[in-house]
Amino acid sequence: MRKLTLAAFALSAFALPAFADPVHGLWKTKPDDNGNYGHVRIQTCSNGKICGGLEKAFNGAGQQIQSPNIGRAIVWDMEPQGNGAYGNGKVYAPDRDSTYNAKMSLRGNQLGVSGCVAFICREQGWTRVN
Repeated sequence: MRKLTLAAFALSAFALPAFADPVHGLWKTKPDDNGNYGHVRIQTCSNGKICGGLEKAFNGAGQQIQSPNIGRAIVWDMEPQGNGAYGNGKVYAPDRDSTYNAKMSLRGNQLGVSGCVAFICREQGWTRVN
């Protein structure tokens, strides 16, 4: 019985990545208004929706910098809608200290992230890091 339990555990450990959402991973943002960019880790949150937090920040020269936004949620409450589309979420723009109603669109290793507040909209293309 013990061998059967260990075998089932081992198989489930290998199967879990197969169930990961295709958007999961590390994404490089486009430079913001200050020329800085970041690496955002996208994953499934505790509420079952897609979220991502700022893992690293870089200046325009590509040097890693300290940021008070490290660890902060950048995208949250994204709901998978099929065919690489995500919606009904929020995105935070650190350079403008603003939160936008957002959606995302996954195309291979490119992630379109767009958000609007009132009539002001922003759109960025992020690139997969890993």
